[in-house]
Amino acid sequence: MRTWFKHALSISLVAGSAFSATPSPAPLDATLRTSSGDEVRLSRWRGKPIILFYEDKESTTLNAGLKEDLFARGKERDLLDAAWVVAVANLQKFDFFPARRIALSYVRDEEKKVGVPILVDLKGTLGEPPWSLPTKTSNVLLLDANGALVYRHSGRMKPEEQAAFFVALSELVGVDLRTPAAGAPAPREDAR
Repeated sequence: MRTWFKHALSISLVAGSAFSATPSPAPLDATLRTSSGDEVRLSRWRGKPIILFYEDKESTTLNAGLKEDLFARGKERDLLDAAWVVAVANLQKFDFFPARRIALSYVRDEEKKVGVPILVDLKGTLGEPPWSLPTKTSNVLLLDANGALVYRHSGRMKPEEQAAFFVALSELVGVDLRTPAAGAPAPREDAR
């Protein structure tokens, strides 16, 4: 889980099978919570493209290579502020006393380590329509500045799927992100 926070969230955070989604003209939104329990709407991060990671505890390393590569490319090209990176921890299976309190405490500890907030989904909101995301894997989504879905992948990303992600992200930020950062290792399939 630490890899998830260190690499995915360092960029610019507030807090299955694969497929690329057809662009959706309708903006998506959801109400989630901060680790302190405050409600927050995802629409709060509109105005820039949004890279959204939605993962349960067992899936945080599935796409660690993508997260590392994303940070390296953004840093090298001075684009760390070009898009929001929003991480959402699926804590639905911990939504009971005392597990909820322990899980939220863990998320708060991770937030302190990386210096950024992490949103939590205690009710499985992103697993329900219109999102309909698998809740027991890693999900990577790209939303445009208005909140419309541009790209979606569920599960471990293969190198060619990571390449498709960077093509879609390049279009959203207006900068070519298709080539890895200098000195970065080739895309890999992440181990579980």
